[in-house]
Amino acid sequence: MPIILPLLLMAQAYDPEIEAVMNRSRKEKKEAVAAASAASSMGSVPREDGKIPVPAKFAAPFQACLDQAMESPDAGVAFAQKWRIDGGSFYARHCMGFAYARAERWSPAIIAFEQAAEEAERGGEMAQSARLWAQAGNAALASGDAAKARNDFDAALARGLPDGLEKGEVHLDRARALVALGDVAAARDSLDVALEQAPRDPLGWLLSATLARRSGELPLAQAHIARAVQLSPDDASVALEEGNIAILTNHEDVARSAWGRAVRLAPEAAAGKAAADNLSRLAVAGKPAG
Repeated sequence: MPIILPLLLMAQAYDPEIEAVMNRSRKEKKEAVAAASAASSMGSVPREDGKIPVPAKFAAPFQACLDQAMESPDAGVAFAQKWRIDGGSFYARHCMGFAYARAERWSPAIIAFEQAAEEAERGGEMAQSARLWAQAGNAALASGDAAKARNDFDAALARGLPDGLEKGEVHLDRARALVALGDVAAARDSLDVALEQAPRDPLGWLLSATLARRSGELPLAQAHIARAVQLSPDDASVALEEGNIAILTNHEDVARSAWGRAVRLAPEAAAGKAAADNLSRLAVAGKPAG
């Protein structure tokens, strides 16, 4: 295989896989923040001893507030503001952050989540405080403020989360912030924790493989992308990265197959377009000179 293609892959000025994987689309970010916001207080986050319920006093208005925010973010904000005055505690601020996130108004969403976290902590609700700090971090990450995101994720971890998926996801998002800040060593540390705590999340293995490739740790990249493929074989971003790693480890046939799969899975997405571009450059690199 000509050596020029691996060099081109490693030296691209613009890396579409970063956009496709490391920095999820704004829509995905919004949905992730909204889903996390609803899940943590509506009892969707599992623990060893079951789910965490909203106290009966707050359950009905909290659900009503979320419903309003889903229908109209502005209506959700208005509901949350009134409910906060009427004694909605940190649940009202939580819903306010949810509503702002639905509208992609990241700055007020961050403030609402952080204020909710602080209020929860003052009330002795440390686990809820940790979750709200994590949601503030995700809103900050969505806004592009990686430094604030890292600080909020650190605050979440400092409040204590039980071992398992929740802690793993916070470390995973913290790693994304650290990658954006260029702190590769710290990102690797957080990813390693994420893989231990949330081993069934393919995104963790995908990001770990991508970071390993960028750091020149190709055996680690191969092992971790293989795990990502096993967990999520129909993900175009996983297929793109599988091809990127394969071409750098002299497995051109695997690269062609993986990139072709990415194109078939998501021809209009960033991952599919990046894979198509790599395939076209592979074809050009393979032509004899003359």
